[in-house]
Amino acid sequence: MKNRIEYFVFLLFSIIFRILGLKTSRKLSGLLTFIFYYLVPIRKETVIENITNAFPEYDEKKIQSIAYNTYKSFLTAFIEILYLPKISRQELKAAVDCPNKDLIETKFKEEKGVILLSAHFGNWEYVAASVALQLNIPFSVVVKPQRNPYVSDWMNNVRTRWNNDVVSLGLSIRKIYQTLKEKKIVAMVADQRGPQESIKVEFFGRKVSVHMGPAALALKTGSPILYGIPVRQKNYSYKIVMHEISKDNLPEDDEEKIIELSQRHTAYLESFIREHPEQWLWMHKRWKY
Repeated sequence: MKNRIEYFVFLLFSIIFRILGLKTSRKLSGLLTFIFYYLVPIRKETVIENITNAFPEYDEKKIQSIAYNTYKSFLTAFIEILYLPKISRQELKAAVDCPNKDLIETKFKEEKGVILLSAHFGNWEYVAASVALQLNIPFSVVVKPQRNPYVSDWMNNVRTRWNNDVVSLGLSIRKIYQTLKEKKIVAMVADQRGPQESIKVEFFGRKVSVHMGPAALALKTGSPILYGIPVRQKNYSYKIVMHEISKDNLPEDDEEKIIELSQRHTAYLESFIREHPEQWLWMHKRWKY
């Protein structure tokens, strides 16, 4: 019953945003931010703790400002995602500017498969859908099932509305490996906390557990890792520049190779967070162990 009620509210918001239109709906992000930051502060303590860990040099006022704008950024993305069933093909294409998207096409033609990494930054759901449309090449999007199965199904229907298909993370890494061996493009986000027993890398000067999948798959299949982080612009469009994570000069030991490659893509993400801290999703315990 709880899942059904949550899904009803989820659909209701989607319908409201579609009726109001995207431009008007985005203006509601300020009101929603006030509600969820001050009145119903979901994960607020976690957000402030994470930002304090990342930027110990910042005073409380600065940390509170980043935290508040993090909620506003997330709620803007939330509105945009719920509007996706109505967005047109042309609108979605125009939503993301990827000036070097030809790099994806070039790597794709090498027939080694391609790993597209992104992060919970700006609007991560727009990236795969928009860029795949622009290139007219389907992506296999790796997704983690939502707690609510109705919401999960809704999200997957939206993700596959255009060119892309989805690969459930619950199907194991073997399915993703097979997709890469079929010379396809796999898109995933891998910036959240990894299992406690996973490898550790430096992130904002602290050791964190990370998912080793992207690095391990890249080394096993020979697929390149292209990292693209969507930065929201003042006009609510997104700019994303693809960057290849270098595999040059890796250690000899296999595990050390995975750690070093993971460190490289984690450091790349950190550089963007430092520049636009309010656009990253700080709402999970990144330094839990």
